Amino acid sequence: MTAHAPQAAPTPDYSRKWWAMLGVAMGVFMSTIDGSIVNVALPTLQQALHTSFATVQWVAVSYLLVSASLVLGITRLADMIGKKRIYQIGMVIFTLGSLLCGLAPSVGFLIAFRVLQGTGAVMLQGLGIAIITENFPASERGRALGIIGTVVSIGISVGPTLGGVLLDAVGWRAIFLVNLPVGVLGVLIVHRHVPARPPIGKQRFDLAGALIVLLTLLALALGLTFAPTKGWVHPAILALLGGAAVGLVVFVWVELHHPHPMLAPSLFRRLPFDISLINGWLVFVIIGAMFVLPFYLDLVKGYDPREIGLFLTVVPAALGITAPIAGALSDRYGSRGISFLGLVVVSGACLAVATLDEGTTVWGYIVRLFPLGVGMGLFQSPNNSAIMGDAPPDRLGVVSGLLALTRTLGQVVGIPLAGAIFASRVFAVANLSSNATDAPAWAIVVGVQAVFLAAAGLALWGALLSAYAWHIARSGGSFAPAPPAGDAVPCTPREPN
Repeated sequence: MTAHAPQAAPTPDYSRKWWAMLGVAMGVFMSTIDGSIVNVALPTLQQALHTSFATVQWVAVSYLLVSASLVLGITRLADMIGKKRIYQIGMVIFTLGSLLCGLAPSVGFLIAFRVLQGTGAVMLQGLGIAIITENFPASERGRALGIIGTVVSIGISVGPTLGGVLLDAVGWRAIFLVNLPVGVLGVLIVHRHVPARPPIGKQRFDLAGALIVLLTLLALALGLTFAPTKGWVHPAILALLGGAAVGLVVFVWVELHHPHPMLAPSLFRRLPFDISLINGWLVFVIIGAMFVLPFYLDLVKGYDPREIGLFLTVVPAALGITAPIAGALSDRYGSRGISFLGLVVVSGACLAVATLDEGTTVWGYIVRLFPLGVGMGLFQSPNNSAIMGDAPPDRLGVVSGLLALTRTLGQVVGIPLAGAIFASRVFAVANLSSNATDAPAWAIVVGVQAVFLAAAGLALWGALLSAYAWHIARSGGSFAPAPPAGDAVPCTPREPN
């Protein structure tokens, strides 16, 4: 038998990269803006649908739970049958879900349609970074991911303002129906202009791993979401978090023994990759500190809701300005040094925000908060570029899903953590036992300062980890032994960052 030399991989076609960017940006913008619009609308929905707050909060929670629990299974499936196909399906589902939400006759139907909408959002948010990575050369990856970071920031910034305008001028149904023209146009652009890149190698879907991780993440997200209101020692919360811990152990065991694991163990055998994922999660925990700023702006400074909404855009606006610049710098100078610098800036900015007090002026607030957005922008796109640069070609989808999961779980952990630190400090200094918002202004200031001091500590810890990963990358150290036999496709050599 004559041995045949392996054929060289075809040269990737990047001629439609900006069409791919446009299609991904439309999907990411839709799914990002939708979350912030809905949060603004919850009080209106409660009144319009004649329901309780405990029920209407499921309009937001159901979307979050679906996003957290399905992302790894869906993105792994996309690696096997094609990312474009799943992304298109996601955009169709999200647009259809938006239409049905806008027509919902009751809160029960609205929650059910939000689950459908959230399923589409998982496909959009989980695969956007993977599609961008495939359709841009490595030398432009950082800049491209920075542009997507800007789109996310615009969605976060515009959401509350647009939501308020639509609620006042048209009504709550408009906050969902506004997605329809964007969704239809996005489907057409993705279908016509985004290349359909065939999956790499023969891969099989790890059904057992997908089911275990779905149940594990669902239990974890439920436990973390309701622990602040039910109490961390409530039997149901302990059962959910304990079940998530057991599920994680079982999932690791299954993945180590499955011939085609959903999360190949070899992915995590390179320490810089692991540190980048941890830091990605850590930054979104830190973003949770923003949860306490509306209380400061309202109860200490006395601003009205419209003014508070404008003040809260300072950080995402700074992030949106900085992210493409940081991405371009990472393309030129390497990702890890820029992301390290970003975490240093975040740490210093959190220390500055921790000096907010009753006498802080408008410009004093902006001068403290703007560098926080700059630091996050410096960190985010280079860190994402480093992670995607380390991902094997046949696992781009699931690694992109891991990034989406770090964002979701970071916020799920960060918001209750910030709330717990804030409340505990307010209770301690004001001698209260319940309802921290009844405290005097000076006590609320103490609570806000405590939250951002803790955030500064987390950012500093992340900077130290980032410095270590940078050192390893610069020294050429490898933490990626030969993959086990179960890996379907050998990993290509990773690019230096």
